[in-house]
Amino acid sequence: MTAVPATATVGIAQWLPVPGELERNEQTARAAVADLAARGADLVVLPEMWLTGYDPGRLAEHSRRAAEPLDGPLVTRLRTWARDQSVMLCAGTIPELAGSDVYNTAVLIDAGGEVLTAHRKVHLYRAGGEDVAFCAGSSLRVVPTTRLGNVGVLVCFDGDFFESARTLALAGADLVISPSAYETAAERWWDLLYPAQALGNAQWWVMANQCGDNGSIEFLGGSRVIAPDGEVVASLPRTGSRGVEYLVTEIKLAQRLQAARQEAGILLTDRRPDAYRLTATVPQAAAAQLGGKPSDDQPAADPGAPRDGTAA
Repeated sequence: MTAVPATATVGIAQWLPVPGELERNEQTARAAVADLAARGADLVVLPEMWLTGYDPGRLAEHSRRAAEPLDGPLVTRLRTWARDQSVMLCAGTIPELAGSDVYNTAVLIDAGGEVLTAHRKVHLYRAGGEDVAFCAGSSLRVVPTTRLGNVGVLVCFDGDFFESARTLALAGADLVISPSAYETAAERWWDLLYPAQALGNAQWWVMANQCGDNGSIEFLGGSRVIAPDGEVVASLPRTGSRGVEYLVTEIKLAQRLQAARQEAGILLTDRRPDAYRLTATVPQAAAAQLGGKPSDDQPAADPGAPRDGTAA
């Protein structure tokens, strides 16, 4: 895997995209990339569904209308933005068309305009209508980068699952990028889950969220950078709509990773996947209904194993 640079400057854009206003939202995103690059960002991160906005009732309609293949005009423009501004760009998520299927896909582009990875959201948020609008992705990946070390990408609800962060950590992720559309109603989860993910896996988290009320749902904002010891080192305001807001912060990438791994690395090195199986006794009545016998050796799935059998 790639060596971790000593420092990196992270740039995040937070705003409330207008549902269905594709051209307007793209203009906002393009200006944000240029502004953050001008402020010295090595990495620019946009929120989830910045192109279409996020209206649960019309998400499927808006996403289908905007969907393009990854070799289509939209990703070509995104690659040009990254190359022209010489920044690594995590272009939030966009609707990806693959055959007749549409995915909620995060695209990571290097400063030369090359696509490093495209992560299709694995865990679709049913409360937001995502299971109707999109097909689910089926894999997680870690990619080496020169500016940030080894990077994994998760989209919003993906990050709520402890297995996601742990799978990336076991594959060597130094930093996780998470474009989000996290609602205000789940603020407690935002506050508690993600510092724990960073701490438990000794990895940086960079999170770009939508912010404001679009009439259908209120997004929390609070975009932030979390250090690998769980400390929130920089963040943007929460709730309300104040237009486009920027976060630019330099992080001590390598130093804090090293310190966190010395302190909490034991949570990775001393794992016991062989023991992470529950032995359950099936009650007699339940066994009869199932047509089988009670068993003292009924293993459950290994929670430490990647969902698709691969970690990278």
